[in-house]
Amino acid sequence: MNARDEEPQFTAFNGDKMLSAGPMRTVGIAVKRAIARKAAGPVLVYDDATGRAVDLDIRGSDAEFLARLASGDFASPRGPGRPKLGVTAREVTLLPRHWDWLNAQPGGASVTLRKLVEEARKANAGKERKREAQNAAYHFMSAMAGNLPGYEEALRALFADDRERFVSLIAGWPKDIRNHTTQLAYPD
Repeated sequence: MNARDEEPQFTAFNGDKMLSAGPMRTVGIAVKRAIARKAAGPVLVYDDATGRAVDLDIRGSDAEFLARLASGDFASPRGPGRPKLGVTAREVTLLPRHWDWLNAQPGGASVTLRKLVEEARKANAGKERKREAQNAAYHFMSAMAGNLPGYEEALRALFADDRERFVSLIAGWPKDIRNHTTQLAYPD
């Protein structure tokens, strides 16, 4: 099973304390219960893949809430195209010689472009994973640590890929925020 086949993971915080982590059904129920208990809060949920906050509609019973989660898709809605593949039509602007070359390839322009994109993704997989991790850490840090000491320097260290300096700069942050930020930035 590759990373794309794994269930999306989320992390919830009650103030600066981690409340729950895991698939949305687990995190969502923990959030629903914490809010019902009048959590000190704020209670916030983050998508671990992007580091961005996620809004939850926690109304109704646990069963109703879980049914909404099961029916909802946290990914972008699919547009027109082949539903099985999730193909989306978009405009591509190329020079005439590029179109001539693409159209002369076996399978035509679309097949050739998909193959080229997949080859490029494989060739740059490590760099892409690092960039995605840095961006996830950045989004989470911006929301949860923007007012903490060393925030701006920590961002510089993050994007300079200076792990040692990054870790030392966030050492004084609340434990759960520090640990989650590090986990997002350096998932290895």
